[in-house]
Parts: sequence; C-alpha cells; structure tokens
Amino acid sequence: MSEDETVVAGNFVRQIIESDIEAGKHDGKVATRFPPEPNGYLHIGHAKSICLNFGIAMDYQGTCNLRFDDTNPHKENVEYIESIRQDVHWLGYDWGERLYYASNYFERLYEYAVELITAGKAYVCDLTADETREYRGTLTAAGKPSPFRERSVEENLDLLQRMRAGEFEDGARVLRAKIDMSSPNMNMRDPTLYRIRRGVIHHQTGESWCIYPMYDFTHPVSDALERITHSICTLEFADHRPLYDWILDNTSVPCHPQQIEFSRLNLEYTVMSKRKLTALVDEGCVEGWDDPRMPTIAGLRRRGFTPGSIREFCTRIGVSKSENTVQMGMLESCIREDLNVNSQRRMAVLHPLKVVITDYPEGQVEQLEVANHPQDESMGVRSIPFTGELYIDKNDFLETASKKFKRLVTGGEVRLRNAYVIRCNEVIKDAAGEIIELHCSYDPATLGANPEGRKVKGVIHWVSVEYGVEAEVRLYDRLFSQPVPDSAKEDKDYREYLNPDSLRTLTQSIVEPALAEANPGERFQFEREGYFCVDLHQPAGSPMIFNRTVTLRDSWAKIEEKQKA
Repeated sequence: MSEDETVVAGNFVRQIIESDIEAGKHDGKVATRFPPEPNGYLHIGHAKSICLNFGIAMDYQGTCNLRFDDTNPHKENVEYIESIRQDVHWLGYDWGERLYYASNYFERLYEYAVELITAGKAYVCDLTADETREYRGTLTAAGKPSPFRERSVEENLDLLQRMRAGEFEDGARVLRAKIDMSSPNMNMRDPTLYRIRRGVIHHQTGESWCIYPMYDFTHPVSDALERITHSICTLEFADHRPLYDWILDNTSVPCHPQQIEFSRLNLEYTVMSKRKLTALVDEGCVEGWDDPRMPTIAGLRRRGFTPGSIREFCTRIGVSKSENTVQMGMLESCIREDLNVNSQRRMAVLHPLKVVITDYPEGQVEQLEVANHPQDESMGVRSIPFTGELYIDKNDFLETASKKFKRLVTGGEVRLRNAYVIRCNEVIKDAAGEIIELHCSYDPATLGANPEGRKVKGVIHWVSVEYGVEAEVRLYDRLFSQPVPDSAKEDKDYREYLNPDSLRTLTQSIVEPALAEANPGERFQFEREGYFCVDLHQPAGSPMIFNRTVTLRDSWAKIEEKQKA
C-alpha cells in the first residue's frame, strides 16, 4: 500500500487524536487496536474499522494491535480466527508482533474481579436470568437490588473461587458489579462481569476455565493492559462507555484509554448483522461465508474486489457520528474505477451463437496481435487466433431491428473487435425455429482499419470456435432485492427479500484461449460484458469458473429510480 492511500481527509476521530498529541497526552503516543470476536467472518463493516484503526496508527507513527475477543467459547472457532488474520493481511495491514487474545488476560481479569469484590464493588448473585431481568427494571422504572447484593466480602470471594473450581452448574450464579440499580443507563444497573460455562473446550485455554468474563469487563481491562490510547468503536457502545470508564476507574489497571465512538457502516442491499449472516450460511441461503454475494471480506475477495478498492470505499464514506445507509453503487464504483485501470482486457462469449464466414480461406488461422489494455501499453499485447468459424453473443444478433440496434442484423454489417467487418447473409435455424448458426462474408481489406467511406457503427466481440475455451460463468448480483432488507419498519423477515436472481450460472460460455492460463483470483474486463475474476475454488479437471465482479455500468441505477418514482 502506498503512502498516498493512507492520507485521508480529517475527521472527528483524527481531530481528537491530534489534539491529544498536541497536548502531550499519553506522551504523544497513539496506540489503537482492532478487537474482533472470532464467531464469524469479517464483513465490509469491519473493513471500515480495520482501515480506521490501522490507518490512524500508520499516519501518526503509532501501533495497532490485532486482539481476538475470545470470551465466549460456545460460538468461537479456529476457522474464524484464521479467516480474520487472512482478511486483515489481505486488506494491506500488518500487526507485526502485536497479536493478542483476550484469553491471554484471563488470570489478570480474575485478579481484577477479586479486587472489585474486596473493595465491596462486586458480588456473586444467585438470581436466574429471568429474575435478573425483572429486578433490572425498565427504561422508565428503576431496578431493585438483588437479595444477594449485600453478601460479605468473604462470602463473595469464597463463591467466586468455587465458581472457578466448577462446583456450580451453568446459570446458577454470576458475578455482578455493584454500581447503581436506579441509574438511567441500564448498563450501569449492576452488570454481569462473569458467568459459568462448564464443559467447554476453549481454543486457547482448553479446559482450564469454567467461568468466562463478559465483554464489558474484558474489553476495558484488555485495552488498559495493552496500553491502548484511543479505543475506537461503533456507536452502539456509546451507552457502554460509562461502564468502560467505571471498570478502569475502580481497578488497578496501568492506564485509562479513551473510548471514542463512530457510526457503523450500513450498506444497501445487504445485512450487516453477524447473527443474520450466520443464519444465511447455516440455512443454506448462500454457499458459505465466502459466497461472492455475501458482504464478507472473504466473499468480496472471491468475487474479485481488490484491497485497494475497499480501502478507497472506506475513505470515501468517511467517519462520523451520524447513522446513515451507504449506497451500494458507491462500493461498486470504487471497484469499477480500480479494475478499469488495472485489469487486462479479454473477450468472452457468454451466450454463444456460431458464425461461419463462408468466404474465409478454409483451414486458415491468423494470429491477431491485440493490446491487453487500450490505454496502458505497459500491460503488453497478446495473440488471438482468428478462424473461419467464430462464436458471437446471441444478444448481438437480430434478424430484423430498428436503426438504434448497432450490432449484427440480417443483411447488415458489423465490425468484429480487433478484426474484420462481416456481413450476415443467411440465418440457419433448427426444427423448432431457433437460430443456431449465421453464415456471413468478410471484407479482407478491413483488418485493423476502417477504410474511408465504410461506415460500420457496431463493434462486437467474438471467440474462435476451434481455439475457444469452455468456461462456466457465474453472474452475481445483489443478494437482496430491497435496499434495506432488515428495516424495522417492515413487517417481514429479511430473508423474504432475498433476490432470486442474485446468481445466474452460464455453463456453455466460451472464452478466448489466453484465459486458459489465468490464475485463481486473477481479474479481467470481459469486453462489453463487465469485470470478472477466476474463482478461487477451481475444481480439478472441470471447466474454468469466472465470477462476475461488477457490471461495466451501474445497471441498478434505473431500477432504483423507478422504485423511487
């Protein structure tokens, strides 16, 4: 990643950091962290946080830790850890030696829990989950103290030690902070700090623990132990900030990081809830976490998105405290701009229609030298074999058409991309009346030129029948048909808005021979069709698979205009 890519317009987070540096706070140091839970794959919303945290650390000569918040072994998986590491690296960021796990601090967290009990600021509570909710009260009514709130320090210490030793069943007891049951902030009404989770094998600590700390206790302590200066998180944690500060103020942690909240990313035509994304995977609505229709970083990578396009997208949407929904077109625009400059051109016929050039010399093969990119000579050239039998796309031919149709018609002419002008003389149909072949003639004087006086408006792409390569082409589109599928205003389940046309698979497409050597993940512009990449999961011995990354133009713009109208 170039230095220019990390220089972004100022935002309120950077303004806070610059003010702190100027004031000498934290000795002028900047230390951030990206703390994902390993309970699923990262999505485009996480990419915003990754770019913000790592980008700030890079710009202010600071550090950024990658820390896994692994405090809920019921939902965590080593697969998720590996995918998160891969995603962060793929986006262009490196944590160096600063890879941490919240589980690294389990013993320290337990010691701080003992500190709180000893100071009379935490207690073991025997209320059931339902009773706890009832005692907590509502947004308009204060809670009431647990009957176990006034247990002695000695009893609480004994019960906590026995919880750790595994004497009690799951849910039998929890450790709670003793704060304020009448607080207007529900998070301050004696929140749970520890719960019992027996018989679970943790991916880092094995069976060493049967009690696990809650996120609201773990997170501030982990930040402090790592000497984070600015704990940047999304707005849903704003109401948790008083508890974050309370934990730090009431334990002997080495420093007090500053929590700063920004608005999370909401993107049209998808969902950002990890719970809902997990349901799509578990219920088979998609092929997996890296399905190219998913908003996961793995899905975007498999679809053909580049790290630079995602970083550019995160830069463009900016950082603010205002909740808003970003148009999908902005993300698609970023990848179009990237691939337009950086992808080589190829020809691919998605819906083949055979063309026989009846007057082309039988058995002749011409190797046409063609530029890989029309504006970038550094990408070099390639040879394309031209023969007397070709495939064109069915959509590029009509028997009769209006003057607005600038492709091939019966009795009309069209230029083959990088080759000759041809004229359609005869249409061959099968018994059912379907067009199966066109017989054409060609003008040998039109190769690589357009002689004066010859007016041919249309240019179409083609592939040699003899040398073309069979391929499977997957036309991916937006996963949902509605811009906000999980809107609370709608009395429908978000899955009801799944787009039935989000994937169309073409199994008879033909691509030019140069594509046979393409590597998994390699990206191309299929001329006149869009941007495609070689699928990362290529089955051995099967035709190559190409995934459509994005169309050449925003084909949804007109649809959205009609919906608004």
